[in-house]
Amino acid sequence: MITLPMIGEFLGTFIMMLLGEGVICSVELKQTKSYGTGWMQTATGWAMAITLAVYVAGIFGPAHLNPAVSIALAYVGEISWEQVPPFILAQFLGAMCANVCVWLHFYPHWKQTTNQDAILSCFCTAPAIRHTPSNLFGEVLSTSVLIIGVLCLGPNRLEHGLGPIVIGILILVIGLCLGSTTGYAMNPARDLGPRIMHSLLPIANKGTSHWEYAWIPVVGPLMGATLGAFLYHSLLMLL
Repeated sequence: MITLPMIGEFLGTFIMMLLGEGVICSVELKQTKSYGTGWMQTATGWAMAITLAVYVAGIFGPAHLNPAVSIALAYVGEISWEQVPPFILAQFLGAMCANVCVWLHFYPHWKQTTNQDAILSCFCTAPAIRHTPSNLFGEVLSTSVLIIGVLCLGPNRLEHGLGPIVIGILILVIGLCLGSTTGYAMNPARDLGPRIMHSLLPIANKGTSHWEYAWIPVVGPLMGATLGAFLYHSLLMLL
């Protein structure tokens, strides 16, 4: 049964991925008007995309947009575990549908771009330096920081409607400070869904989808979500 929160997770994740991957395409694909503008534009675009997506999804439900967030909130009792699977399904579908729109929107620019790694980065993450222990640790660390930040919003009693802006700032800070090593996936739906679409869509000049790396931006965020939720819950027990 499709529920309003599921619709919210689908729409929010769709908007997040459409705009978030759109800024990467704008930076990485040749002959766009912002080609080569760099990491600051990428990190800022992602932060603003997530802010808008949370506002939209929040009309319908909790606006997780991320399986790691859904799992962490179930861990601390904010939602029931029964809600987690349908939320994750909606998040993956939203991410994958957004990739079709991204591919179509930038359609002529794929042909102008011969760098296969740049094309892949428009869909999913890849490390700046391939080093499995470090890459996994980076995803665990950044996701745990994200989860602790998200969970701390409640006790801080923010004014109504301010939460998405704070989430955007949190994403921006993580991206600028920790994200440059792995691309800060922090979200299995954000990485695995688009990686599947990269392998399926007839994208000009695309190369391999690097499935040998794909487990890290899935396992790392799930580990980070569990760690972040555990640390948050442990800190609450001390109060």
